[in-house]
Amino acid sequence: MVMAQSLFIALKNTHPDCRIDVLAPSWTLSLLERMPEVSKAIAMPLPRGKFGLMERIKLGKSLRSEGYDQAILLPNSWKSAIPPFFANIPVRTGYIGECRWGLLNDARKLDKKLLTMTVQRFVALGLPVDAPMPPACPKPALMISKDRQQAVIDKFQLASAVSGILALCPGAEYGPAKRWPTEYYAEVARQKIDQGWQVWLFGSDKDKADAAQINKDTSGLCTDFTGRTSMAEAVDLMSLANTVVTNDSGLMHVAAALDKKIIAIYGSSDPGFTPPLNDKAQVISLNLECAPCFKRECPLGHTHCLTGITPDRVLDLINT
Repeated sequence: MVMAQSLFIALKNTHPDCRIDVLAPSWTLSLLERMPEVSKAIAMPLPRGKFGLMERIKLGKSLRSEGYDQAILLPNSWKSAIPPFFANIPVRTGYIGECRWGLLNDARKLDKKLLTMTVQRFVALGLPVDAPMPPACPKPALMISKDRQQAVIDKFQLASAVSGILALCPGAEYGPAKRWPTEYYAEVARQKIDQGWQVWLFGSDKDKADAAQINKDTSGLCTDFTGRTSMAEAVDLMSLANTVVTNDSGLMHVAAALDKKIIAIYGSSDPGFTPPLNDKAQVISLNLECAPCFKRECPLGHTHCLTGITPDRVLDLINT
């Protein structure tokens, strides 16, 4: 969703008066609220993975009165093309994906060698089919307000940071082959705490065990937000941080869109495919022969692509 903002910005650059409504999972709506290009966010009523043919048809028909000129489909699934078709939207743009002929009438063939990055593929769908490729991609920029920042400061009773705030994002939904070791995160946390920094831990419920281990290894001196915040609160809290150390994850992209100094750690994934879209970001990837393998778990059983990245190397980048 963060990378999709590059498309929204590109559309506004080309068509300043266009209205952009976004149909998306409900949990992403707080991100869309922080994107000034978006006029309205519409919650997808179906959970991920559910086909729900009749519900999708009904949804499409309910959108007919909006009078949309064009639908741009970022997912490549067949089912995602059903609502725009039944909404009678005259131009329905997307990659062919799962043989979506008919549902799409502006079907594009994806050239993965030309469009090597996910964000390029999104932005390209907002341009004419004969536009020069790869396209220039505007950087995402989430809108933050002082009122929202103060609200999370008050809710979590946060003290003022004397030296700085370091945000650590030890999770990665995809799997352990994208997660830097918790003991390495803990070592980084310990050294920054010794320098007077606050260290905040971010993540979902699924990351609570890793965060708890990091906090245990630092004598409970980190502030653990994992599983305690909404997405909106996590965004507003992260906007207060000075530096973010993160795996290749959704929170990495959020930090990039908040224009934070980022140290992004890549293991099984490819930093060239989904990099943090931020000039302040510094990517660490060992470029081993076995990487990127794109596996959830290391097929060789050693995860050297991650364990070979030392805490000292990350600390050097934080302190630079």
